[in-house]
Amino acid sequence: MTEDEKARIEREVEEGACEFMHVHQEIVERVEKVMPGEQQLLDLSEFFKVFGDSTRIKILYVLSQSEMCVCDIATLLQMGQSAISHQLRVLKQMRLVSFRREGKTVFYKLADSHIQTILNQGMEHISE
Repeated sequence: MTEDEKARIEREVEEGACEFMHVHQEIVERVEKVMPGEQQLLDLSEFFKVFGDSTRIKILYVLSQSEMCVCDIATLLQMGQSAISHQLRVLKQMRLVSFRREGKTVFYKLADSHIQTILNQGMEHISE
């Protein structure tokens, strides 16, 4: 194989092109059966978009360590309370955090162990 042919094949592989067109129908049908619906995939996409903001990631990480109020989080992250409140609102809407009221103070925590797992797996992935 010449260098030009190798370079062409490498470009095609990088672009995701098959060297020749051959659909593996049995694989396509098997995967098609388990493929989530369009709305589920859109919901999943929105879910992962929440993790695309570093402030929200910081808040989630902080809450993975301890339940905290807005004042605690703002102090720890050296940010304004309004900025923290705004991001907590987004996290609540996506059901990533929950809260409880104690007198006039509202304490936030991760909504469930799935969020901790996602954070742990993300940290593990970037540490490899």
